[in-house]
Amino acid sequence: MALARSLLHPAAKPLVFVASLLPFAWLVFGAATDRLGANPAQYLSRATGDWTLRFLCLTLAVTPVRVLAGLPTLQRFRRMLGLFTYFYAVLHFLAYAWFDQGFDLGEIARDIPKRPFILVGFAAFVLLTPLAATSWNRAVKAMGARRWQALHRIVYAIAGLSLLHFFWMRAGKNDFAQVAVYGAILGVLLGWRLLDSVRRRGMRLRAAAFPGAPGPRSPRVRG
Repeated sequence: MALARSLLHPAAKPLVFVASLLPFAWLVFGAATDRLGANPAQYLSRATGDWTLRFLCLTLAVTPVRVLAGLPTLQRFRRMLGLFTYFYAVLHFLAYAWFDQGFDLGEIARDIPKRPFILVGFAAFVLLTPLAATSWNRAVKAMGARRWQALHRIVYAIAGLSLLHFFWMRAGKNDFAQVAVYGAILGVLLGWRLLDSVRRRGMRLRAAAFPGAPGPRSPRVRG
């Protein structure tokens, strides 16, 4: 299959890396050339949040697309996309810390618990941190595949918190169109994972009852 072969090409990963940096490059260029509108600080804060949510959706979409399209080579891009999710989340938090609070750590610590939409966004950021820190093959070996997979299941909670954060941000202007789009995307992706988990559990139970029956294939964790 031509697409599967192209995904294995040595240039594929560098191309995905460069493409993932393009939003950041545009933001830097826009800030340097004063092209971010009347309120550049607000634009940067919202844009970095939007790209965090987009990359989260892309990361969660890798496994369903890989399975449904029969493209196992897609799995090699999941780690990179996950790390870019964290990269844009860091930029989003830094935009808040800088433009809203002037990097005043005391004020940040007081402000986060006071505003629910910031609290849930910060909670998502905190939960995302150990996933980024353990995305390397050495971490998988050190933790063991089962514990590593259990830890990385908190991505479902992160997705929910991120969507709630986005919802509360848009609620102030009664603008829920994009919230509905992201909610539908995440709902489909997480719903597929739930159904796949039920299917795998059924296969394991069948394999236990009938030792000759094929069991579910264990997912590879390399990226």
